Amino acid sequence: MPESVCVTSLLFAPITLRGMTARNRVWLAPMCQYSATDGLPGQWQLVHFAARASGGFGLLLTEAAAVVPEGRITPRDVGLWDDAQTEAWRPVVAAVQARGARIAVQLAHAGRKGSTYHPWSPVQGTVPPEDGGWTTVAPSPVPFEGLATPAELDADGIARVVAAFADAARRAAEAGFDAVEVHAAHGYLLHQFLSPLSNRRTDGYGGSLDNRARLLLEVVTAVRAAWPEERPLLVRLSATDWSPGGLTPEEVGEVARRLGPLGVDLVDVSSGGNVPATAPVGPGFQVPLARTVRRISGLPASAVGQIDTGTLAEQVLAEGSADVVMIGRPALADAAWPLRAARDLGLPVATDGPAPWPPQYVRGAPA
Repeated sequence: MPESVCVTSLLFAPITLRGMTARNRVWLAPMCQYSATDGLPGQWQLVHFAARASGGFGLLLTEAAAVVPEGRITPRDVGLWDDAQTEAWRPVVAAVQARGARIAVQLAHAGRKGSTYHPWSPVQGTVPPEDGGWTTVAPSPVPFEGLATPAELDADGIARVVAAFADAARRAAEAGFDAVEVHAAHGYLLHQFLSPLSNRRTDGYGGSLDNRARLLLEVVTAVRAAWPEERPLLVRLSATDWSPGGLTPEEVGEVARRLGPLGVDLVDVSSGGNVPATAPVGPGFQVPLARTVRRISGLPASAVGQIDTGTLAEQVLAEGSADVVMIGRPALADAAWPLRAARDLGLPVATDGPAPWPPQYVRGAPA
C-alpha cells in the first residue's frame, strides 16, 4: 500500500475536542478490571494503562470509577469518591500522558447492578452485607435478574447522586485527567432511569422520555459546571435495550441531541445491559447504532463492539458512522493493537508520524 496512506488514514488522524488533542482516533474502551481495594487504583491499573499508551492508543478510558461507595459494581471496583483515590490516580494519569496518550476517567454509579461478586469469583449474585456488600438503589424497586431488589431513590437520594458526580469530576481534574465520561449505559443507574424497562416512577423522573432523561441531564449539567471548561466531556449511552418496550436508537439519539447544549463533546455509543437480551452480535454490530445517534444528535460519536481489524475501523470512520472507534476486548489480548492496525493499513514503522512506535519496540515490528 502506498505511503500516502499515512496522510489519508482517518484512523490515525488526530482529533481535537475543546482544548484536548488526541494523537489518533483509536481509543481504549472502558473495561472493568476488578482489581482495586477501597476504590484505590494500584499497580495493576498503572501497568495496564501504561502498556496500552505505549501500544499506540490515542485516548484511554479507565474502567468505571464509582462516584460513591454504593455506586460500585463490585467491592473490587475503583472510585473517585475521596481524596485518597485522587492521589492514587495521579501516577496512572502521569504514566499515560508521558507516553504521548490522553486519558479519561469514566464516572459511574451501578445502581441496581451494584454489590455483586467479581466475574471470576466462585460465588455469583449479590454480595451480602456481612461479606462487604450493601443495599443497592435504583429509580424503582425492580431488581435486575438474579440480583437483590434495590431501594427506590427518593428526592434527597437523587440530589446526592448529582452532587456525587460533580464532586468526582472535581477530583478527576485534580488528578490531571484529560477528559471525563459520564456512564449512562449498560444498565447502570443513569441508564436505569432512561429505560422504561427499569423506571416505573410516576414523579418528574419517570414516565415520558423527558422525565426519564431528567437525571442524566442534571448530572451532565453538574459535571460540566465542575469540570474545567477547556477539557472535554463525554457521555456513554446504550442506544437500545435490545428488548421490546425498551429504548430505541431514535429515542437515545434525541436524548443525545439535548446533551450538546449542556456542554457534551462526544457520545460514546454502545448498547444493552439493562435487561437480559440477545443482541445480533457480529463484526461492527453496533456501528449502525452509533451512526443513528450521531445523525440525530449532531454530536461527534464513537463506535464500539467487535471492531477487531484496522481495516474495519478505518471503514467505520470513512463511511461517516463515527468519529472515533473504541477498542475493547481485542486490547486485552494485544496492548499494541493500534500499532498492529497501523501496519494493516500500510503505515510505516517509525518513531514519529501518525502511528509512532516506541523506539524500544521497533525491533519487534512485523516485516
